[in-house]
Amino acid sequence: MKNIQYLLNTEKANNSIDKQNKLTFIVKINSTKKEIKDEIEKEFNTQVKKITTLVTVNGKKAVVTFKKPGEAANIASKMKLV
Repeated sequence: MKNIQYLLNTEKANNSIDKQNKLTFIVKINSTKKEIKDEIEKEFNTQVKKITTLVTVNGKKAVVTFKKPGEAANIASKMKLV
């Protein structure tokens, strides 16, 4: 993956998987929302509803909300997060 570095594994990020259908990724600092969306849709063969990005001291986070219910949990299990 070009822009996505890894899936964030914190208690808050894990709670949002089931409750809000969201995954949190750490991405490259110069990545745009469009690039992140295109990469996730291509890599995981799914549709993204919304992306929120924020820059922290640890890098740039992308919080991705999926259109299909339960999709975040499916992707997390494929990546062996849950």
